[in-house]
Amino acid sequence: MISIFGYAFDELGLLLFSVVGILIGMSKVGVNNAGMIAVPILAILFGGKNSSGIMLPILIMADFFGVRFYHRHAQGSHLKKLLPSALIGIILGTIVGENIDDEVFRLIMGIVVFLSLGIMFWQERRGNKKVPKNSWFAGSIGIVGGITTMIGNLAGSVMALYLLAMRMPKNQFIGTAAWFFLVINVMKVPLHVFVWNTITIKTFMLDLIILPMIGLGAFLGLQVVRRIPERAYRYFIIVMTAVAAVVMLL
Repeated sequence: MISIFGYAFDELGLLLFSVVGILIGMSKVGVNNAGMIAVPILAILFGGKNSSGIMLPILIMADFFGVRFYHRHAQGSHLKKLLPSALIGIILGTIVGENIDDEVFRLIMGIVVFLSLGIMFWQERRGNKKVPKNSWFAGSIGIVGGITTMIGNLAGSVMALYLLAMRMPKNQFIGTAAWFFLVINVMKVPLHVFVWNTITIKTFMLDLIILPMIGLGAFLGLQVVRRIPERAYRYFIIVMTAVAAVVMLL
């Protein structure tokens, strides 16, 4: 066993922790929901609630890669609609997270994402190109995104549903998501530090050691995304979101 900042790892554990960094790095530059696979891996390594505090700094470091490469494509008008309600959702998620079982929450979210994807796919088949413009739509997505990101780092699927509904081109999709998650993840830090006590100096130092793996994942993710045609990227996101929903249900 190897001890790193008070955490004991065997060789397999270190390998899995490195894989987490690569998956998160890939997810933040457009390989949407690749990071969903990292959530159960971290839970196995560190336990459910503790893993959320270890995950958050990893997400933030990876968010900076996404912003670095796609910041100029972000759509500020959508961020203005989403972020205020997302803050409300984060506060609600902090409260709800103390009183709901993680597995039950993941099951509910998996069903919701599948139903939403089903409606979206049906609209695609009908050729419906209408974009929802109601303020309640963005507000509700923001609240649900805030709750899901606080409880289980599951907001990637919720945000994908919104951006798919907005019918954004590939680069705008990635850039808007990158800024959204950077802002809300930074918002969550004080709650993890002072309310849940899941982020400490030890967990932060542990996270720093896989920064090179996050960078590697971002590099690999960029190569994948650049090779996906604009139209095909939309279907790629739909498939990846469906895979993420399956992971939630398992």
